[in-house]
Amino acid sequence: MSRRLMHDTQYHAGLAYLSLLILLAIIGVAAAATLQMGSVLQRREAEEELLAIGSEFRSALVSYANATPIGQQAAPRTLSDLLKDPRYPSIRRHLRKLYADPISGKPEWGIVLSIDGKGIVGVYSLSTATPIKIGNFDPAFQNFADKKSYADWVFMATTANLNPLNSSNTQQLARPFIPPTR
Repeated sequence: MSRRLMHDTQYHAGLAYLSLLILLAIIGVAAAATLQMGSVLQRREAEEELLAIGSEFRSALVSYANATPIGQQAAPRTLSDLLKDPRYPSIRRHLRKLYADPISGKPEWGIVLSIDGKGIVGVYSLSTATPIKIGNFDPAFQNFADKKSYADWVFMATTANLNPLNSSNTQQLARPFIPPTR
C-alpha cells in the first residue's frame, strides 16, 4: 500500500512538473509575440513621425524658397538656415527646430543638393531599413509607395510647391533626385 501511495505521489509530481513546463513554454511564446508586436507598432509610429517631420522639412524648404529676396539663393546652405534665415536682418524662421530622424534616433539627415550644389532642396532618412508601410500614402507622399528603404523617402521642395512670383529663383531647385549611395 505504501508503495502504491509513493508511486501516485511521484506520478502527480511529474504531471505537475510537466504542466508547469508547458505553461512556461506558452507564456514564453506569448511574451515573444507581444514583444514582436510591440516592435512593429513602435516602427509604425516612427514611420508616421518620419512622414510628419519630413512634411515639416518640405514645408520649411518651400517657405524658404518663397521668401527669397531677388538675387538671393532660393535654397538654404545648411539646415540651420531654416531656423534663422541669414538673408534677413531680423529673425525669420521657416522651421521651429531641427528634428532627429525618428527611425535612426540620430539628429542626422541625408540631404539633396540643388543643381549648383550650394543649397539644400530635400532631406531623407539615413536609415536603410525596409519600411513597413509600402502603400496607401497621402497624396503628398504617393511617390513613397513600394520603396525599398527609408532612405528612398525623400522630402523635397519642388517647383510645383513654390510661389510663381519667385520664378526667377526656382531654376536652382529643379534638380532631379539622385538616390543616395549606400
